[in-house]
Amino acid sequence: MNFRKGRGKEDPEINLIPFIDVLLVILIFLMVTTTYSRFTELQITLPTADAEKAQDKPSQIEIGIDAQGRYKINSEAVSFLDAATLANDLKKAAESLSAGKAGNADPVVIINADRATSHQSVIDVLEAARLAGLAKVTFAAQATSNAK
Repeated sequence: MNFRKGRGKEDPEINLIPFIDVLLVILIFLMVTTTYSRFTELQITLPTADAEKAQDKPSQIEIGIDAQGRYKINSEAVSFLDAATLANDLKKAAESLSAGKAGNADPVVIINADRATSHQSVIDVLEAARLAGLAKVTFAAQATSNAK
């Protein structure tokens, strides 16, 4: 029984405008909710130095820092409470060097830090040197071996 006399079959038609609107909303949602992975750790290799030793040895204060964060000034262990107390210890070491030598040249602070030492420990030493008024600061590095 065909109740539709005179009408032909209509082809089904897909309305594309609502379809495009839905796809755009989904695209915007995905763009807003996407998270990007961040690298929380960098793999770095600490530097080594290959240089000749200095001919003359200026007055120097050697500060050693081990992996546990213990400090030594000229091979004498010191307790670290904050940068100000370390600065006082550096001033005492500088005064003992200037008393032993006739020259009043500023001593060079050499930082010997373990490879596993935290960067904050090194920054604390730099801050203590600044508070002590010692402007010449350098870092010690392990010399590379040329044997192959």
